[in-house]
Amino acid sequence: MAATKQDLNQYFVVPGASELPPDISGELQSICRLHSVTPQELSFKWDAYKMKMDTEQTQLDLPTARAFKQDLQEILERESRSKVHMKSADKRGAFATPRNLAKGGGAFDMLDSITPMQRSTGDGKRKAAVETPSAKKTSRAKGMSSPTDGRAEATSFADRQSPGQIIETLNDQLPVHESPIAPPSAARIKVTANSDLKKFFYKPMAMHLSEASEVLDDRIDEFQLLIQKHHKLEDSEFGSAASQATNEIIAVGRIASDTLEGKLNAASLVLETSRRTGAGLRVPLRVESISQQFFPGQIVALRGTNASGEFFSVTEVLEMPLLDPAASMPSTLEAINQRLGVSEDSDFDNPSKALNILISAGPYTADDNLGFEPLHALCQKAEETVADALILIGPLFDVEHPLVASGDFDLSDDPSIQPDKATLTDAFRVLVGKLLQRLAQVVPSITIVCVPSVRDAVNKHVSWPQEPFARKELGLPKQGKMVSNPVTVSLNEIMVGVSATDVLYELRREGVVVGRPKEGNILARLPRHLIQQRHFFPLYPPVSRTLLAKTGTEEGVATGMPLDTSYLKLGEWLDARPDMLITPSALAPFAKVVESVLVINPGPLSKRKGAGTYAQVTVYPRQVMEEELSRNTVVVGHSLFERARVDILRI
Repeated sequence: MAATKQDLNQYFVVPGASELPPDISGELQSICRLHSVTPQELSFKWDAYKMKMDTEQTQLDLPTARAFKQDLQEILERESRSKVHMKSADKRGAFATPRNLAKGGGAFDMLDSITPMQRSTGDGKRKAAVETPSAKKTSRAKGMSSPTDGRAEATSFADRQSPGQIIETLNDQLPVHESPIAPPSAARIKVTANSDLKKFFYKPMAMHLSEASEVLDDRIDEFQLLIQKHHKLEDSEFGSAASQATNEIIAVGRIASDTLEGKLNAASLVLETSRRTGAGLRVPLRVESISQQFFPGQIVALRGTNASGEFFSVTEVLEMPLLDPAASMPSTLEAINQRLGVSEDSDFDNPSKALNILISAGPYTADDNLGFEPLHALCQKAEETVADALILIGPLFDVEHPLVASGDFDLSDDPSIQPDKATLTDAFRVLVGKLLQRLAQVVPSITIVCVPSVRDAVNKHVSWPQEPFARKELGLPKQGKMVSNPVTVSLNEIMVGVSATDVLYELRREGVVVGRPKEGNILARLPRHLIQQRHFFPLYPPVSRTLLAKTGTEEGVATGMPLDTSYLKLGEWLDARPDMLITPSALAPFAKVVESVLVINPGPLSKRKGAGTYAQVTVYPRQVMEEELSRNTVVVGHSLFERARVDILRI
């Protein structure tokens, strides 16, 4: 299967580069030919390889590409040997007597003798049934380290490489925030929830199929009205894609796959109609003449015909109307500037007057301990820079952490905890709550925003959308603002949308690209789906948990996305596009401007066996012009993407 350089550049070029070096591109083309995979499928294998290596500096250079190629080859050989072994075992019979019983060690030796790819040594030691393939040693190049074996060695947090290093900057023409000489006497940020948090306290796992189907149907019908108004279309121009007709119509529906198994592709695309417009029928799509990216759950408006009654031939994908950008009254912005101490024109460019916002996402500690050293370092950074806000996105206390999952860990001496009655809430209060309490005492003006995750062991609400943390039970400070997952909040005038779910990774895994999309950068294309679909999680259904990356727990199965379909509307954007969209993801951390929205992926603060990254946002005040003040009845845009500097840093 031929893979062009342009295809590989689309999926493998890092931010800031225009194309892959010829030697790396050649290696990747060789892999595609040997294994008969597309560049998109190869990018999924590369993501899985990076997660398996689990090192913070697994970069795509020539030695790493060769190690990646060797790893894929060893996986293929291992699968082939396993198939040969199973065939030979079938020939011997189901009740064949295992050999080497006389030599030694009892039950474990008997198991070793019948386990594929293992040799019984008779020493009584139990071996792993499957070993991680090892990659050839590679050398360091250009300051980037490559993996030296198939299993990354855990390194202590104190020995992490390049702490504080900036790996990406957006709007580097703006100076970074400068700490004031004297800390503020009061909080500089006022937090207002734009979501109705009371609605998130619903009863989980009580979903009715009739309610879920109505929610899915209503979403299609609502988008049809929006599209009709935006494009100024007549009712007669719309129709059902499932109905046979020779005239061209516009059909609105949801993208789905014609099979429950396997990945979505151009041949398996179907359009699911609502019961009102198409009796809920699904019709296959022919999309050879268009260029577009599709994913399951995407609401689309397609122009085309169904002349045969067997499929809908698409000639055009209509543009989705976007929400208006967030805006405020000029008098409101002026009042915020006064509270920030901005009185002169020079103050608008003063780095000490800018807001300092730190953003991080879980996990917050490595797999081999519950010391929460990365969180300690982040709190120290917030203390040193006198942060105005610290946004902590879950999981804060990860249920996928091996020690949390097993319950095999010790708590420090605390007179308020009885050892035989200790709960996970007690553990959170001792390990995390006390740390944030100390930060709040040292920096009393700070605002701490806590967003839960479905992986948080201390949140009783296990499905998405998710209720906030219980602040008092968890021993969190008064400066802590407990919000839902997802949530839209205002930090002063700045409208911020946050969801703790890794929707970008799932969109990349489940999406299919048809033709040549207009946006070549996939890290900009994925957030655009959220903006166009007006939803924090437009994918439906979510990726099966068995297909996600393995965890460090004994079972190794990820939590996945437990979605409560009846309450999907709680994840919608209702009024305006947020100024800032925070989407934590296992993909490479980044900061980009997409449709005038500042999109940030801070990356995990801690990886399973190494340190991670976080984001620091420096926000300068919004200057209000005289003519804007004179027309105080008209709202003005915030233009955050022009006055905010974003740095992605190593913790």
